[in-house]
Amino acid sequence: MLVVNTSATLPAAVNGRVGGERVVVHFSTRGEDGRWAVELRAPGASGAGVPRPGGPAGCVVRLPGGRELVLEEPLGGGLSAGPDQGAVPGTASPAGPAGSPLAPAAGARLWWARVPERVPELLRRYGRPIRYAYTERDQPLSAYQTVFAVRAPDGSGSAEMPSAARPFTAALVAELVSRGVQFAPLSLDTGVASAEAHEPPYPERFAVPSTTAWLVNAARAAGGRVVAVGTTAVRALESAADADGVVRPAAGWTDLVVTPRRGVRVVDGLLTGLHEPEASHLLMLEAVAGREALRRGYEAALERRYLWHEFGDVHLILPDEERNTPDCSSN
Repeated sequence: MLVVNTSATLPAAVNGRVGGERVVVHFSTRGEDGRWAVELRAPGASGAGVPRPGGPAGCVVRLPGGRELVLEEPLGGGLSAGPDQGAVPGTASPAGPAGSPLAPAAGARLWWARVPERVPELLRRYGRPIRYAYTERDQPLSAYQTVFAVRAPDGSGSAEMPSAARPFTAALVAELVSRGVQFAPLSLDTGVASAEAHEPPYPERFAVPSTTAWLVNAARAAGGRVVAVGTTAVRALESAADADGVVRPAAGWTDLVVTPRRGVRVVDGLLTGLHEPEASHLLMLEAVAGREALRRGYEAALERRYLWHEFGDVHLILPDEERNTPDCSSN
C-alpha cells in the first residue's frame, strides 16, 4: 500500500514592498484566527529569494493591487528533536495560533500577519510558486503539482510541493493499481521550509480520513507493507496512530517530529527525495531504515550523481532487516 499526500501546492510567493525596499512574501500557514504565517525574503539575482530579517512588529508590507499586510508577532515552532531528545508528541488539536502548537516565540524568521483579504484569492491573482537558488528558472504552478493533488474548497494547501510524489504520473498509478497496489490518501499542508537553517519542522495542519485509517489498518492486519510517499505522509500518518500502531481518523495540527528514538509505528517504508546532511528529515529516514543503511544509500546516490531537492531523484527506503540498503531510483 502507498500512502499519498493530496495537498495541492499554492502559488505562495508574492512581491511586496517595505517602505522603498522590495521584498518577496512567502505565505506559509493559515491560522485558525484568519492570520497567516509569512516569511519575508529579499529578491535574489537568480530570481529566488534570499534570507532577510523578519519584523519588527507593526511592519507594513505593501502588496499588489493596493493591499497591505501587517506583521504582528513572531511565530514559534523551532521544535528541538535531536537524536538524543526523542520526538515532540503529535497533536490533533484544532487550536489556533494563541496557546496552540503555533504559539509565538521571539526571534523566529516566520511572523503572524494580518491580511485584509482572503489569501487564496490574493495568491491566485498575484502569486507564483516558491523557488530557491538551486533551481535555474521560474516554472508554472503545474510543474509543482503532483498527480495526487486535490484542490481544497477553502483554498488551503501547501506552501511548498510535497515533492516525493512528483515522479508519479497517471499512467504509472494505473499500472500500479493493475498490479494490486492500493493507494490511501491523506493531507498535510506543508509550510515554508528553511532552505538555509535546516530547522526542525514546525506544526502543520493535517487530516487522515476514516477510509484511509481503515485501509491502513486492514493492510497491516493482512501482513501487507505500508509505504509512505514522502516525509509529509509519514508525519501525518504517524500522528494519527496510537502506541500500538492502530491508525484512527484525525485532523488538526501536528507537532510530531519522527526521530530514531521515537521510531515509526505504522510506516514500513518510505519513498522520498534526497536530503542535505543538515536536514532534519534525515532523522525520520534513519528511524525507518537505520543509520547504516541510510549511509550506504547516500554513498550510492553521491557516486551515481543523483539529483537533490524537489526536482531531483527519489529513492525507496526499507528497514534494514528487509533490505541491505535503500534503493535509489531515478525520476
